[in-house]
Amino acid sequence: MSAPDWREMTRVFGRIGLLSFGGPAAQIALMHEELVSKRDWLSEQTYLRALSLCMLLPGPEAMQLATYAGWRMRGTAGGLLAGLLFVIPGALVIAVLALFYAAYGQLPLVQAAFLGIKAAVIVVVFQALRKVAGKALIGVQGWVLAALSFVALFVFGLPFPLIIIVAGLWGLAQARIAPQMPMPDPVQAAPLRVLALWGALWAAPLLALWMLDQQFLLDLGLFFSKLAVVAFGGAYAVLGYMTQTVVTDLGWISPEAMIDALGLAETTPGPLILVTEFVALLAGYAQSGLTGAIATGLLALWVTFTPCFLWIFLAGPYLERLSAQPRLTAGLQAITAAVVGVIANLTVWFAMHVLFSSVGTAGSLQLPLPVWSSFEPVAASLTALAAVLMLGLRVGFVQAMVVLGLCALGLGLI
Repeated sequence: MSAPDWREMTRVFGRIGLLSFGGPAAQIALMHEELVSKRDWLSEQTYLRALSLCMLLPGPEAMQLATYAGWRMRGTAGGLLAGLLFVIPGALVIAVLALFYAAYGQLPLVQAAFLGIKAAVIVVVFQALRKVAGKALIGVQGWVLAALSFVALFVFGLPFPLIIIVAGLWGLAQARIAPQMPMPDPVQAAPLRVLALWGALWAAPLLALWMLDQQFLLDLGLFFSKLAVVAFGGAYAVLGYMTQTVVTDLGWISPEAMIDALGLAETTPGPLILVTEFVALLAGYAQSGLTGAIATGLLALWVTFTPCFLWIFLAGPYLERLSAQPRLTAGLQAITAAVVGVIANLTVWFAMHVLFSSVGTAGSLQLPLPVWSSFEPVAASLTALAAVLMLGLRVGFVQAMVVLGLCALGLGLI
């Protein structure tokens, strides 16, 4: 089939970007409906192979799948069009929400309403934990990797990138080598040129900030760049690392703001990794007001999504060849198992900071533990209601968040 014209591509990928609520599973299903079932722009086999490739790469798999689809149809320009249309609607909504939150989030009634959102976030992260665990924990090795990952983070506070690297190397080393699949014919590509061009685009604002001696912006850009490299397993996998760094290590935002950021990011279209933009906007607003927020928000978007285009434009031509490498699959499976432990750590962290007003440390390892006397019964009641709504009655996150927010607001007024 001939490639669609630009107007049709803009219309279809714009529709996907505007309707991409519900996380990666819903977004991937929406793209399958639009690109494979309705229009036959991609074959079923190509779509599934592309999805497998995007799951191997760091970054939001749904956004990268849209980018690959656009690249497949219209080259680099098509990939840029599809990827940007997937991100821009959610990024604009996140910017408005973050600036509103920065300006009015400390008002008592607003804080009361957000207590309901925090309760919903605990349950939605638990849902993600259960979903990923059901797919990733295959055999004893998967459970062991998940448990070790949790202990490494929660007890010893080891860096998330180190855990990902060790898990991946372990998976590669333990892989059972299957008979090699027939390798496809060599492809005509210019990987060094792609790497040089997109690597330079990625690094350009960081170099400019270094030359201008803008240390805070440079630190923020370098951190979110690092996050883009280790973002295997979806946004929930790196949220724990991001939370530890921006809340505990750097103090850019408070634990409560981090939880609110995730809750609001869940309600917007586009990839959940847009939570990085929310966090950056809050950090910039605290440093330099509106001007600082705009600068940090744009910088976070640039260093989060420029690498996504790099990975796709670099790996896209080699899709069939990468699909024939069983060791890569084994390494990814080990990383995904470790990610279960990462999300479990994130679930415990969120729960402690919502259900208790004070969280301290204990022992020589500085193990994070709540101050038991600071237990918040209202927050616990709202969390129980969230569990009933979302786990028992299968109510969606947005609807549950509205109900919980209203309940929390009513309790605040009382």
